Amino acid sequence: MYPLSNLRRITHMNLRFSRWPLLLAIAVVAAGGVSLLHHHAMAQKNESTGDADLRKRLTPEQYHVTKENGTEPPFRNEYNDNHRAGIYVDRISGEPLFSSLDKFESGTGWPSFTKPLAKENVIEKTDKTIGMARTEVRSKTGDAHLGHLFNDGPADKGGMRYCMNSAALRFVPVEKLQEEGYGQFLPLFEGKK
Repeated sequence: MYPLSNLRRITHMNLRFSRWPLLLAIAVVAAGGVSLLHHHAMAQKNESTGDADLRKRLTPEQYHVTKENGTEPPFRNEYNDNHRAGIYVDRISGEPLFSSLDKFESGTGWPSFTKPLAKENVIEKTDKTIGMARTEVRSKTGDAHLGHLFNDGPADKGGMRYCMNSAALRFVPVEKLQEEGYGQFLPLFEGKK
């Protein structure tokens, strides 16, 4: 056993040496780290400003679904019964996500698709929020919660069901694709009704 006086000396010595990282951090901040702190503060301000703008642009339900990972009620949503030709884009960023050509009647009460229009615009993540593992689908650029992916879709179309929330999507009809900047998708609908 060490005498108590040695323990105090060791503790005091450790405290003296543990101050060096703190002193170094203070020197870095004084020498230019202030701009780092300013950048961090500005990023937080921009994020909160962006959130305030989103809350103004979106309905409470759209915000709840896209940013709080909510789920809208089945059968009582904008696109469950939409049968028009066109594409579905992220309500926040506008990135193209799904096509009416891949939409099918799943009977679940939410718009369902067999595949994304642009796979690179969706991110799939494991979601364990309800006590079971599911695959969450989010938009890449908008980072909006879109819905979930299940493996009970039409077998002849790959067997997948992208079960999406209408509140996370905005529909662009074929006749407006060019006007809204999605003209590259017009060839998909040529010769289709």
